[in-house]
Amino acid sequence: MKILILGGYGVFGGRLAELLADMPDLDLLICGRDLGRATRFCATYSGAARVHPHALDRREIAAALASLQPDLVVDASGPFQDYGIDGYQVVETCIAAGVDYLDFADGADFVFGIDRFDTKAKAAGVFILSGVSSFPALTGAVLREMAQTMDIRSVEGGIAPSPFAGIGLNVMRAVVGYAGAPVELRRGGKDTHGIGLAESLRYTVAVPGRLPLRNIRFSLVDVPDLRLIPRSYPTINDIWMGAGPVPEILHRILNLLAKARARFHLPSFEPFARLFYAVLNRMRFGEHRGGMFLRVRGVEGAKAVERSWHLLAEGDDGPYIPSMAIEALVRKLRAGDRPADGARSSVDALTLADYDALFDGRSIYTGFHSEQPDAPLYRQILGTAFDALPPQLKRLHGSGAPRQWQGHADVRRGTGLLARFAAVVMGFPKAATRVPVTVTFTPENGCERWTRDFGGKRFASLQSRGIGRNDYLLVEHFGPLSFAMALTVEEDRLRLVPRRWSAFGIPMPRWLLPSGTSFEAEVEGRFRFDVEIAAPFVGLIVAYRGSLDPA
Repeated sequence: MKILILGGYGVFGGRLAELLADMPDLDLLICGRDLGRATRFCATYSGAARVHPHALDRREIAAALASLQPDLVVDASGPFQDYGIDGYQVVETCIAAGVDYLDFADGADFVFGIDRFDTKAKAAGVFILSGVSSFPALTGAVLREMAQTMDIRSVEGGIAPSPFAGIGLNVMRAVVGYAGAPVELRRGGKDTHGIGLAESLRYTVAVPGRLPLRNIRFSLVDVPDLRLIPRSYPTINDIWMGAGPVPEILHRILNLLAKARARFHLPSFEPFARLFYAVLNRMRFGEHRGGMFLRVRGVEGAKAVERSWHLLAEGDDGPYIPSMAIEALVRKLRAGDRPADGARSSVDALTLADYDALFDGRSIYTGFHSEQPDAPLYRQILGTAFDALPPQLKRLHGSGAPRQWQGHADVRRGTGLLARFAAVVMGFPKAATRVPVTVTFTPENGCERWTRDFGGKRFASLQSRGIGRNDYLLVEHFGPLSFAMALTVEEDRLRLVPRRWSAFGIPMPRWLLPSGTSFEAEVEGRFRFDVEIAAPFVGLIVAYRGSLDPA
């Protein structure tokens, strides 16, 4: 199979070539206007697939199809928003030549208008699929899964790339081009518009049982989903899609510029795209992690429901996700599973199972949350990961009723002056071995009070589900101090990972955040706990470990 990739040495085209590297029956024609870059890409390429560099301007695509005779054309160039009146030249040429076509288009107008070529594509016996990327191929797969159990009424979604992922110049041109410009969407049941990058929301991407991303600011982007998804689901009244680039300071600068353009009717910022591109790709700090979410509200039976889908990508795996939709289609083609002839968007091209096969073996994780306000606290936070807990952990955390567990513990205390002072103030027990322990769990206005008794020494805390920036975190309150912790499931352990803290409701610096290795497990049929509390400049304050059984 011979695949011609326009923009084959660029960000998306290059990553697609890497994803297909294990397929020895492929010839990848790496094309672009700069033969030197194409040649350098091919020289450093490693894999079983064969790569061939070619100089090609998209305006000369007809001659290239005649001479190179590819089986498939992939357009990974762009920005598709700038193609104007001749935007579909490559599409029309592929139909005339009888060559199948896929593209990475993120321009809403471009993808929405691809249907006009449906009759011609069917007559030519080719498939023409546009927007074959995370938006709308992956979002479409998620929504089809959700639509099996609910009538969808509103959709909010967003993508948050790692700050180390790198962004292509053409993508930056597209983004700054619609910053402050009208973006078509559906709101309140009517087709209207928002303002690109001028509308924002905050959200926490939290795959069940995994360490969540930090709460991220997302701003409205012009993606095909805003117009394609309401066409697929007529019951949708509201849809909103955003991006969450970091660092947040640069994101907020873009927000301000977008609002200024809309307010004062300024021209497009596209001439400054190269400046934004240079700055964003140099300011790389923070966690090397990225994610994506879809929050869906709707009706199941006669009941209002809310569900969300989350994706977390660790390290260098995340940047490949936009190219995986085309990878999936190529692999399905080689397996004899060919898309139907015709021209359309990719919103129905793939399923979640197709993506699961590509994510397997990579540090990419997905999962669903269903909002259940009446569910026990830990089930609300962990979602589907709660069912993976060992039986005794599910027994202890799986009830919302008052209960009491008893057992024994060994206690260690820090020896420094500050450590001893902190332990006394917090009411922690003194160092001892095999101390009798009783823990009483008392429901309290949607929260849960834990009262611990270590041989007559009692201290209590109030646990609740976090809200706002602490969403999907467990928040434990010790008087005026509050600690937000992630619940992660690793093998047979439930770990508690400190993420944020506050005093008297005021957020405190993360570099002063108390830490320690704390987890719960089941050992020989008994609930085991291991808690360690330490602080910067203080060291160990207290640590206690032991076991509990229902009283």
